[in-house]
Amino acid sequence: MLKFVYAMLAGLMLTGPAAAVPLGEDGLHKPDWFVETFRDLRDDLADANAEGKRLLLMFEQRGCIYCTKMHEEVYVDPAIEQLLSEEFYVIQMNLFGNLEVTDFDGTVLEERDMARHWGVVFTPTLIFAPETAPESGGLRDSASVVMPGAFERGSTRLMLEWVLEKGYEGEEHFQKYVARRLEEMRAAQ
Repeated sequence: MLKFVYAMLAGLMLTGPAAAVPLGEDGLHKPDWFVETFRDLRDDLADANAEGKRLLLMFEQRGCIYCTKMHEEVYVDPAIEQLLSEEFYVIQMNLFGNLEVTDFDGTVLEERDMARHWGVVFTPTLIFAPETAPESGGLRDSASVVMPGAFERGSTRLMLEWVLEKGYEGEEHFQKYVARRLEEMRAAQ
């Protein structure tokens, strides 16, 4: 059984040739599924909801080898790219950037200070916003899920699917979800 699970994970994580993802003047990758906004989470959440998408903030930084790996090997996977472009409203945040961000509670800070305020210390970090704005407090206390770090294709795709299925609201921990999905894939063969 363990060999099968490893084989399934390997299959989910196969990488093809690296795709060229354009870099912006800030040195960060700029896939076409990023959305440019005024970084007011209240407005961004309303816009995401209007499009039937989940709001996702993606913290990155210039020179981040893990961010590059994600953009060149993971996000380019057709299934992942489709999820990110069709199901998520993705806003890039620069860990050391100076653009102003307005939190749900009205707090206004530059990206770098908001990252510190939200406890982001690593790139990449994905913060999945709640579906509705909190009545009080900011994103730090209301985020549905925070995914710090670079992961392979399989884990990344399953995380995106788990968020869309609102797995964080149920009793099934993400790791149990991964094990169940792998077992389902095995049974389907």
